[in-house]
Amino acid sequence: MNETWTILQQNLGTALWDTAKMVFISGFIGIVFGTIIGLGLYYYSNPLFAPHPLINSVAGFIINAIRSLPFLILMVVLIPFAKLVAGDPYTPLGGAVSLSVAAIPFFARLAEGAFAEIDAGVVEAARSTGASFWLTFQEVLFPEALSALIRGVVLTLISLLGYSAMVGTIGAGGIGDLAIQYGYNRYNTGVLVSVIVILIVIVQIVQWCGDRLADHYTRS
Repeated sequence: MNETWTILQQNLGTALWDTAKMVFISGFIGIVFGTIIGLGLYYYSNPLFAPHPLINSVAGFIINAIRSLPFLILMVVLIPFAKLVAGDPYTPLGGAVSLSVAAIPFFARLAEGAFAEIDAGVVEAARSTGASFWLTFQEVLFPEALSALIRGVVLTLISLLGYSAMVGTIGAGGIGDLAIQYGYNRYNTGVLVSVIVILIVIVQIVQWCGDRLADHYTRS
């Protein structure tokens, strides 16, 4: 017990900070680019805008191909790319590169679904007034999809939190690395249990905050 407490005192703060950096960087990149791609998929599939089956099919295929890869395999495949971007793939920044590549297609599908669920009649009414696509996006699409997008953000962040723990298996830092180095390799069950409890608490907090925010923006 004393050994567990000492390890946590010395390493938990750094591990949590490294995890926060990975999740924030990859979450920001994934949400921004995922929203753009998801909006593009919606734009090129909706007959009210500019349907283009070829573009939609190619983009959809690439997104599905990336999403079909287990994250551990994707992470290993992206090590050269992470090295090119971050310099050292075995750092939190290097881990964020792999997490970003996983987050973009994941959130793109969530964003596409959020836009696709909007009542077609509302969108058609906006288009019938001669509103441009960007005006329609600002006044109709984004406000109507905001609640679903927030829930998608929450789901993405929680998934990235779990993936960031996997990044620790290659020594890129974070709470997963703490669990592997001190919990698994040193057979310290206390560290493993502590990491699991911390992850559960963080997920519960993120989920609760996200649900409250999504409910606030839900249109009646």
